[in-house]
This record gives sequence, C-alpha cells and structure tokens, in this order.
Amino acid sequence: MQYGLIGEKLKHSYSKIIHEMLGEYQYDLCPLTPQQVEQFMTKKQWKAINVTIPYKQTVMPFLDSIDDHAKAIGAVNTIVNNDGRLEGHNTDFGGFLYLVKAHGVSLKDKHVLVLGSGGTHKPVTAVCKAEGAASVLTVSRYPKENEISYEDCKNHPEIEVIVNTTPVGMYPNNGNCMVEMQWFPQCQAVFDAIYNPFRTELLLRAEEAGILAVNGFEMLVAQAIYAAEFFMNRSIPYTEIERIRQTLKQQLFNLVLIGMPSCGKSAMGKAASRLLGKKFVDLDAEAEKLAGMPIAELFEQQGEQAFRELEAQLCKKFGAENGMVISTGGGVVKNADNLRALHQNGVIVFLDRPVDKLEVGNGRPLSSSKEALRQMEQQRRPLYEAAADKIVKNNGDFDAVVAQIKEAFYEVSGA
Repeated sequence: MQYGLIGEKLKHSYSKIIHEMLGEYQYDLCPLTPQQVEQFMTKKQWKAINVTIPYKQTVMPFLDSIDDHAKAIGAVNTIVNNDGRLEGHNTDFGGFLYLVKAHGVSLKDKHVLVLGSGGTHKPVTAVCKAEGAASVLTVSRYPKENEISYEDCKNHPEIEVIVNTTPVGMYPNNGNCMVEMQWFPQCQAVFDAIYNPFRTELLLRAEEAGILAVNGFEMLVAQAIYAAEFFMNRSIPYTEIERIRQTLKQQLFNLVLIGMPSCGKSAMGKAASRLLGKKFVDLDAEAEKLAGMPIAELFEQQGEQAFRELEAQLCKKFGAENGMVISTGGGVVKNADNLRALHQNGVIVFLDRPVDKLEVGNGRPLSSSKEALRQMEQQRRPLYEAAADKIVKNNGDFDAVVAQIKEAFYEVSGA
C-alpha cells in the first residue's frame, strides 16, 4: 500500500471513493487490530495515510513531527512518510470549518452543544473556540470535569448550535438519537459528523422543527481533499470539494417513488434506474418474496396488517442502503416510520397521476372500484404531498415524465 486509510472498522468508509476521484493515486482501506498498529507504523511501508477511529491518538508516539494544528487538537488523521520521517497533521479542523461556512452559519457569540467527547469532538471544539463561540458545552454519557450528561441537556435552552460527534444513529444502527429538539427552543442549526445515513434521526428531528440540518458528508470530502494536499504536496482547487460532494451524493442517494396504486411507480422507476445507473427495488415485489405469495392473497389470508408489517420491515431495510431507485406501495405513507426510513438516504418523489387514469383491480386489493380509488386518493394526497421532496405529474408522455423524475432527483440530491 502506498496511500490509504487505517482504522479498526472501514467497511462503510467512503474515503477510497473520494481520494480516487482525484485520479492521481490508488487509495486502499487497511483495517488494523490494536495489536497490528505498532508493526504497521514502524515498518513505514507506505507513502502517506489517513487515520480514523480509534487510532488518531494511538499513532502519535510513532511520529517524528506533529504540526501545531494537530498538537492543539491532540489527534492526527493524516501522516506523510517523508523518506522515513513521519509527519503528522489534522485536517478535521479544516473539514468542519468548511462545513460550517459552506452553510452560512456563524459560530461567533453562539452557545454550542457538542454531543460526544471522542476524537471528532476535539477539532469541532477547536473550530468553535477559534470562531468565537460564546460557550461550548460537551455532552457525554459518562461526564467528566467540564462535561454534562444527556439528562442535563434539558437545562440548557440557550443552545443555538448542536454538533453531534458520536456514532449514535450511524449505519447500521440507524434511527437512534439521544436528544429532543424541544429542549432547545433557541437552536438555529444542527450539524452531524455522521454521513451514513445522510439524514440521521437527529437531523430528521431538526428538519421537522424547521432547523437547518447538515450531515458530515461535506466535512468528510473537505478533510479528504486537505489530506490529499499533504499527500501530493500541492494545493487543490476548492471547487474539487463541491464537485466530488455533488457527484458522490447523487451516486449514493436513493430515488424513492411514492403515489397511488397503478400511478406508474414500477414502470417509471425501472426506466429511471437505467437513466441514473442505480439498482431498482420494488417494495411490493420484495414483500411478495418474503410472504411467499401475491399481495392479494396475503390480504385475503392474513389481512392488511400483515402486509403493512412486511412493508415496514422492507422500508427499514432498503431505506438504510444507498444508490437505489425504490418503488413503494401506494399505502406506504400511512406509516410515518416508513417515510423516516426512506427519507434518511432518499429523495422522495410523488408521482401524481389523475384518478381517472388509475387502474381498478389487477391484483391490487384496495383498488376495487373507481369510487374506492377516489376516496383513497382524497385520504392519501395530503400524506403524499407532505412526504415528497418533489411532485411530478404523470399525465403525459412516458419518456418525458421519466426525464422529469430524473431532473427532480438531480435538483434535490445536488443541493
């Protein structure tokens, strides 16, 4: 290995993709046990590496020099092997600073709450102090001196910015969150260092409260670009951060189609998946596989509730994955938890087709008549509209509508 990343668990890291998008070197993921770190560092059989959890401090005794930034933070995430001399740097500071500024947030005179006291806490706190925050409170499950507990958070309504540096809510443990947004009536922005899923439960709660909610994906890309500058000993245009962020986000985000039964979700979803280069998943078809029978038969034998339980299970499963086009059943919006699961990594598009063009029957147990469809549409329309990031009218040419779906996806995912 010449360039790469060391850490304990790297299976879901995007670092390789980001570095190799620069097109200048191969970047390898090298998971190490704690017992392997010393041998790896002393052999020095590499040109430059990044370091992630839990070794950002472990590697420091092996270094010949550490820059002032990394010393102040007390952690190293980038090491250059300069003819056997190991030089340590930290690009997390610059990454978080880029994230904050990219979203127009000023930390000056703000009361900031930092969730977690681990490695990412250090650069985040350093940025807050450097930017003139009025106060920085650290929250820990096991608070030490100058830290508070999660229970104590309720006693700080003055908080204006929240930053999560813990792995709570990170894939595969999606959906977890340690705080409630109603505790912080003055909150203006929530940043989450987690980037998988794109919307953690914390960010979903912030969005619902009308608060700016930002994940750590831009921070990841920015710190990787800054590390690459050390790797190659030259500057890289900042426009590369935005280019790589937007390209990767569009590759990794799911397109989720919702709408009435027979509105075209499956056919247009398959066509959109080909245009976008994504895997197509039909949740109704997946439900039939799990049930071992057609949906109509499942309704008849076990009732609608049995189907809804399967549907919820599938929303949770596929909503946590990336890079797919997901066609949902017409009633998926009846369960708010389904939408949370699908929204965490997805752009949700409501495919709106006039009721008079919807099919009656054809294996759809709730579409028994035109009147049944009209009543269903009246009940569900508000749910579809509330859940959708974009609405696309399906009352024209097939290819033209698919193109509109594609553009709607790019518009939201590129934001």
